[in-house]
Amino acid sequence: MKDHRIRIVSAIVLGLTMASPAITADLSTVIGASADNVQLAQASQKRIDDVVLQTEDLEIEYKQVMKRLDGLEVYNEYMERQIAHQEQELAELRRSIDEVSSVERQIMPLMIRMLDGLEQFIELDVPFLKEERMNRVAGLRSLMERADISVAEKFRRLTEAFQIENDFGRTIETYKDTLTLDDATLEVNVLRLGRVGLFYQTNDTSQTGLWDQAARQWVSLGSGAARN
Repeated sequence: MKDHRIRIVSAIVLGLTMASPAITADLSTVIGASADNVQLAQASQKRIDDVVLQTEDLEIEYKQVMKRLDGLEVYNEYMERQIAHQEQELAELRRSIDEVSSVERQIMPLMIRMLDGLEQFIELDVPFLKEERMNRVAGLRSLMERADISVAEKFRRLTEAFQIENDFGRTIETYKDTLTLDDATLEVNVLRLGRVGLFYQTNDTSQTGLWDQAARQWVSLGSGAARN
């Protein structure tokens, strides 16, 4: 049986060897076509490989973009919280400004009344440094009219004036002044003992007197009081 198969294969080979030139040409054509198909297949495989590489690159780029996108989403959420917080602070600030404006509208009339009271107090008080104290009141009135000075500064200056007046009751001082007594203008030295006593004496010590708050006038003490 084995010898039979060998004889058949040998016959086929012999037949192919003795075939006509036309058959040989056809066989060459088939072989050439097969080679072309192999080259096309290789080219196709290369294109496939290139596409695979491009796809892998795109996949890597896609993952990077998605990672950045995730980061941007987290950042956007953070910024949204920040903006919401700032909007809340802005709303609170606006409310505070409205409240300050309301307080300003209320405090300005109060300060004017306080200033009126201060002026009236100085008018009725012992008349020491009268001009200086009234000038301070006049300065405060001008200050109240100025738009470039804050309400807080106006209030500070006003309370400062009240503090100065308060301190006068606990201090002693002497100063020079001009008094009109009995239609005569005298240059005198004045001694102030808090608000308890206010005395005057001429430069030549010839006249000495004190302020009578009840009578609201100067009273001469006579020449005998000069030494005292």
